[in-house]
Amino acid sequence: MAVTPILTNFACFFIIPDMNTSIWNGLATIGLLLCSNVLMTLAWYGHLKLQQMGVTTGWPLILVILFSWGIAFFEYSFMVPANRIGFVENGGPFSLLQLKVLQECITLLIFTVFVIVFFKNEHLHWNHFVSFLLLIMAVFFAFLKTD
Repeated sequence: MAVTPILTNFACFFIIPDMNTSIWNGLATIGLLLCSNVLMTLAWYGHLKLQQMGVTTGWPLILVILFSWGIAFFEYSFMVPANRIGFVENGGPFSLLQLKVLQECITLLIFTVFVIVFFKNEHLHWNHFVSFLLLIMAVFFAFLKTD
């Protein structure tokens, strides 16, 4: 069975079977987006948990920003390859609009898990579930074939 190198950068190296490259590119894209969004959520909101724990309470804002940027660097190391691999013009299965809608839904999923696990004083209410449903509908319509 032949193999196709899909991505080479310092964060990832995939060698996947040469079956249906578009499917593998789609799966790789989703996996990379999941990794990217975990890091993005940590960069954007992790410092708040660290502040609650007293770790960063005395840090000046510029140090908190630099700390978050340090995490965001690794986030970009997953996000950029995800977009390159997933983009239809690079052999992936997704249009730019589909990539964006997919990324936003993954972001919401990761963020929701993060809040439930690390911020016990935050609670989900009915309006949050309605908004999740609307986002799922957005994904459906973004992937709906119109031709």
